[in-house]
Amino acid sequence: MPEEVDTNFLKTFKKLIVKYSQEYKFYIIVGGGRTCRKYQAALRDLGIKDSADLDWAGIAATRLNARLVRALFGKLAASEIIKDPNVIPRGRGNIIIGGGWKPGWSTDYVAVNIAKKVKAAAVINLSNIDYVYSEDPKKNPQATKLKKLSWPELRVLVGSKWVPGMNLPFDPIACKMAEKEGIKLVVANGRNIGNLEHIILGKSFLGTEVG
Repeated sequence: MPEEVDTNFLKTFKKLIVKYSQEYKFYIIVGGGRTCRKYQAALRDLGIKDSADLDWAGIAATRLNARLVRALFGKLAASEIIKDPNVIPRGRGNIIIGGGWKPGWSTDYVAVNIAKKVKAAAVINLSNIDYVYSEDPKKNPQATKLKKLSWPELRVLVGSKWVPGMNLPFDPIACKMAEKEGIKLVVANGRNIGNLEHIILGKSFLGTEVG
């Protein structure tokens, strides 16, 4: 959701996931995107600073987006979306969609929590960056691409505190949990569908591997 819903991307994304849905089980946790940031900015402009209010607005945005993605897959996806990582909807299909949980926890945290429960080896975090960088590349074009990082190295970059609407490669709280559980993380650009296919198949890919 850069500005409006990117339906062309969603169609391409669906084709790839469906292609491998007989071979793999996909738990797709959807973020809030621009909708989340717009509502949180409006709340702040109205003088609302309570972190729970800001988080609930973001959570609502993730669930709205998750409903869209669930509808995209139709009967191939579980009929209910994940709202609580402790309650994963049952269904015959191999595609399960989820959104945010509750204040204080990001969708990154939800993804790691689910990965722990289903014993997934890795979380693939798709956003609008090709790699994790040493600094924000928008502010410093000379920022270094970091292709491989340990969890302690990533945690130095992202800090230790979750702030509603924060724009980091990965949520600091989710980092701590993933490190503790031995879950790997891949950060890559979601728009590169061919690259995502390489990640799914365990081939060489563009992105950052953490673990």
